Amino acid sequence: MRSCQSLRWLFWAFVVWAFAIAVCAAPASANPPDLLLVNGKIITQDAASSVKQALAIEGERIAATGSSEALRRLAGPSTKIIDLGGRTVIPGLVDSHIHAIRAGFRFTTEVNWEGATSVTEALERLRSAAARARPDAWLVVGGGWTPRQFAENRRPTEAEMAAATSGHPAYVQLFYGYVLINAEGRDRLGLRSESDLPDGAKFEHDHQDKATGWIVGKGSAIVALYSRLPKPQMQEAIEGTRQFLRELASFGLTGVIDPGGHNLATEDYAALFHLWRAHELPLRVVYSIFAPHPGTELADFQAATQFLPMGTGDDSLRFNGIGECVTWGMYNNDTPTEADKDAFYRVARWAADQGMTLTVHWNNDRSVHHLLDVLERVNREVPIAPLRWSIAHLHDASDASLQRMKTLGVGWLVQDGLYFAAPTYIAERGQAQMQRSPPIVSARKLAIPVGGGTDANRVMIENPFVSLRWMLDGLTVDGIETRGPAEIPSREEALRIYTEGSAWFAHDENRRGRLTPGMLADLAVLSDDYFTVPISDIAKIKSLLTIVGGQIVYAAGPFSDLDATHR
Repeated sequence: MRSCQSLRWLFWAFVVWAFAIAVCAAPASANPPDLLLVNGKIITQDAASSVKQALAIEGERIAATGSSEALRRLAGPSTKIIDLGGRTVIPGLVDSHIHAIRAGFRFTTEVNWEGATSVTEALERLRSAAARARPDAWLVVGGGWTPRQFAENRRPTEAEMAAATSGHPAYVQLFYGYVLINAEGRDRLGLRSESDLPDGAKFEHDHQDKATGWIVGKGSAIVALYSRLPKPQMQEAIEGTRQFLRELASFGLTGVIDPGGHNLATEDYAALFHLWRAHELPLRVVYSIFAPHPGTELADFQAATQFLPMGTGDDSLRFNGIGECVTWGMYNNDTPTEADKDAFYRVARWAADQGMTLTVHWNNDRSVHHLLDVLERVNREVPIAPLRWSIAHLHDASDASLQRMKTLGVGWLVQDGLYFAAPTYIAERGQAQMQRSPPIVSARKLAIPVGGGTDANRVMIENPFVSLRWMLDGLTVDGIETRGPAEIPSREEALRIYTEGSAWFAHDENRRGRLTPGMLADLAVLSDDYFTVPISDIAKIKSLLTIVGGQIVYAAGPFSDLDATHR
């Protein structure tokens, strides 16, 4: 009897074993893939950092990777096969801190100075825009440039601007400290004397006490000036959002994390929501809510999220909590009072109770202890590590601050603002501090989650490959060498920061950031090989083919005929 039972047990054990082997050996799906990419250099970013020749996509996910020969055998009659011609494929880039919604809202009504190498070229862009614009239309340069990118290494003058704008009102902003408004614009805004300017702003004068035409002031004053400009019409905002997100896709970006920002009202999100409802977003947008009014932050957040719980949305558009301004008393304030910190605590504690992600803008390590003290207070009551909270900027983070972040489970969002602003930074902090700003390698050694980004488009330009190049060489726009070799990551590490690193902040690191079976099929086919071109040429890389969730959202060059938007 026992012998029969033993034989029966062995038989069923064999059946289970054989079934398991069969399941493991079977392809991930019995269906043929919808799309095959073959003859490429597929950077999978799996644990072994393996490189494959081909990749199969079924629906919105990656079905298989392997050799071109093996994957071709999976193709069915309806499978589309794209020969990559040996080109490099990377996981889709994710900008973890970019003001994309605001940039898109105004994209068709603003003039871009990205890449202009002289004042003459920048002014020519204004002149060209004036020739196309309606007679009464404003010409606006909202930021994303620096005098250091120009051969002349200076700002445009009022006379030069007047000659270029042909009677149009015009507004040019430099970071959050300078604005040039021409005579027509000042008249339109009623800026007849200094008393008409917002608090904290004044007219700039040269060494001969002659007005330069520029207005200088603190950030809040510049924000207040910009808020007086007319907003785009809804159709302009929709088209601008469509165009800007498509431009991001042309850089291989398949996702953004947007922290709201100044000059972006609740109703300004309507253009983004329109494209989402129409299923026309070319990349994934994850957004948080920026505190709209000083003094009523908690009530405002509670009202805004009453029917918007954490994670509301889908894979195209999803709500991701609050920030980067959580409370105004702890925003760009190095000397917060106890009342400021208590107000921040109350909002942060509420967010923790709601299970919300939170991101905080903080610039200076000398004062970040105020923020970390409050975060530690919240953490003693509600563990915050599972919530993916983060600190944005903080380029001069000390080892002590990084360790406190590590203990809390707080992530760090790194942008390339110093690509434009390093000389000013050096003047304030010294060359020794610059050598470890930002301390990317130190943070990674501590296993702190780090996300890559740009902070575009007021402060920086939106090109992620400029940011990646800056991570790898530390050079400013005018070639000044800054960050030391100890804080320079490898190419692979920088790419991981900009893919799966950024995806962590959207709670998506197990769905995005790697090209392995089961992951979302978000990827970019590059114009040049990120891993072999000279570092100085990384900033020139573009995407020739961008795919999000298995759908082609951008195609150029040899793949142009695949771009549905141009058919």
